[in-house]
Amino acid sequence: MQRALDYEDFSLAPGDLRTHGVAFVTPSSITGHEQDRQTVAFVFARVLRDERPEIPVVTLAETLSKINESDLEDEYRDMLNHMDATGALPAETLAKIGEATGARYMVMLKLASFRSESSRRFGLFSVRLVTTKIATLRLFYQVWDTEQGAIAWEANQEMTVAYDTFRESVVTFESMVSAVARDLIAKMPYPCVDDPSKECPGPNWADEDSAEKSDD
Repeated sequence: MQRALDYEDFSLAPGDLRTHGVAFVTPSSITGHEQDRQTVAFVFARVLRDERPEIPVVTLAETLSKINESDLEDEYRDMLNHMDATGALPAETLAKIGEATGARYMVMLKLASFRSESSRRFGLFSVRLVTTKIATLRLFYQVWDTEQGAIAWEANQEMTVAYDTFRESVVTFESMVSAVARDLIAKMPYPCVDDPSKECPGPNWADEDSAEKSDD
């Protein structure tokens, strides 16, 4: 497995997500993967709840329901179109969505690329047919502050998994998204137990550091 992860913290304090909560909105994607957007948001929300149970999470389905209840459908559509065109989210609409969902922070995901391929060759003594499976996923992740109308934290990761198999197994899209989500969430600010205003190593940091060293 190969991983390349970059992230930057602009204004997200260790206890902010636990105090104010986070809501997922509809991800964007490369052309041809529009049907995978809901899967990306669903998997990411599930992993976030598993890895950081102290954070109140509003799933994409819950966000969309709140948007409908608040008659924000048109503004929400325009906000996503604006994001695709400019890379920015309108502050006024952000604030309304934050109020509707009850979460100050909003997660914007972008599926930048995904490809899965395989090649076959004969193994030792040309007796068995070996299949090499390769899958690569690149995902962009932003946490927006709906009160400030600004990006609070962002990250970008590309992961490649390759392995040989004698069976017709595959590297699934969902498993790749789950792995990337765990990596990214492990890098988000984690509050100390005795002082939530300070940052401490998260419970999975040791595992992540070991995994990164093994990739080198």
